[in-house]
Amino acid sequence: MSLLGKKFPAQVARPMAPFYISGLVILYGVNSFANALASSDEYKNDPRNPALKNKSASSH
Repeated sequence: MSLLGKKFPAQVARPMAPFYISGLVILYGVNSFANALASSDEYKNDPRNPALKNKSASSH
């Protein structure tokens, strides 16, 4: 007898594919929007900006 019970031949990845794809699209959009806001004039010279930290670390 199996530890987890009977196995059912159900597909998991194929019916969930639209949700996986839409999740990736949303994450890409949020990342692009956050990068655009971080490079805006208002926050370009903010010391908490991680892009500013990366530029200063690479210049030394």
